[in-house]
Amino acid sequence: MTPRFTLDESAHNPDADMWFAQPEGFTTIPFRTLLNPSGSPGAEALREALAPVLDSLNDDLARQRFLAHLGQGQHLLAALAEVGTTRCAIGLHRDDISAPGKNGEAGGGFLFSLFTVSWRDITPTAPAVTAARAVAGAEGHTNIEYLELPCGPASFSETVRTPNADSGLPQEPVLQVFAHLPHPDGKRLVVLTLGTTAVRRRAEYRSLLHQIAENVSFEDPLLEMEALTKADGGSRPPRG
Repeated sequence: MTPRFTLDESAHNPDADMWFAQPEGFTTIPFRTLLNPSGSPGAEALREALAPVLDSLNDDLARQRFLAHLGQGQHLLAALAEVGTTRCAIGLHRDDISAPGKNGEAGGGFLFSLFTVSWRDITPTAPAVTAARAVAGAEGHTNIEYLELPCGPASFSETVRTPNADSGLPQEPVLQVFAHLPHPDGKRLVVLTLGTTAVRRRAEYRSLLHQIAENVSFEDPLLEMEALTKADGGSRPPRG
């Protein structure tokens, strides 16, 4: 079966630094919208968008709880932004590998994950060297790999850690799988991270991140498609 893709509006951004395919089951968090400073047009638009949600809640306590959770989420997103994160998506997938449940239903319920894209400025060097350095001596990292992808050299690694007790997060082990992709300009490194508490599914999440990384491009693939179409004398490919 031919894969089907839906183009996000960001695919047409002339200032984009990379392009990739986000798998089904992931919902992108409106990162920048949630972090607009108070009093800005963006913050006002967010307030207007949330107004119907707040009005639908039954009492003041429910509204206060909702706003508290929203504030906590904004705090976490702000922390991610401080370390160079530019995209964040929540993954929700059915666990169809666990033992069947009642009446022959697929067992295991649902699996949650968090996918992020982060950028790091680096000392100018060859991409292959950057990919190797990204995992060299990384404390606690396992399953380290070095691969040549269509976008260039890349390194992969993973860790399993438990949040600090004072972090406010549940004290459950968290699997984090990383893909380190040097930008061809030799000055930047993009890090794709897939995190989940479903540590038992590490092989599946490792494979999923590999698939995302293999589709990364640092050159606009839409322009390449249009150029090939014109060269073949065909019509412009449909978008969306």
